[in-house]
Amino acid sequence: MDKAPEAFLTIGEMADRLGVKTHILRYWEEQFPMLKPLKRAGGRRLYRPSDVALLDQIQDLLSKQGYTIRGARAYLVKGGKPEMATSPVPASAIEAASAPAGDLVAMPASSPLVPELRAIRDRLAQALAVA
Repeated sequence: MDKAPEAFLTIGEMADRLGVKTHILRYWEEQFPMLKPLKRAGGRRLYRPSDVALLDQIQDLLSKQGYTIRGARAYLVKGGKPEMATSPVPASAIEAASAPAGDLVAMPASSPLVPELRAIRDRLAQALAVA
């Protein structure tokens, strides 16, 4: 039986909803200061509907749009307005490869390089998981 949309979710329910482990949610709480779930006696976390919406957005930024934690945090702090690259996409992709991970700007989702870069990211993640 599903809960009502306005119901609070436990950390386990939230982790299942996002498809991540609970330690990831606790880590995100450290990294995103705007994420503050309600904590009950004994430290049990309850996620309000506003927390759920924020976590959905964080999950989207990190896994679907390819933001780093630092980049996603900056995006959310600025009110959800990404910095757009001013140089042509191929040059920015080259610059992005040599820049520190936290200094990347958002690449437009319409860029023809995005699917190729995502495929590379997925292959790297699989290789690291095996190692």
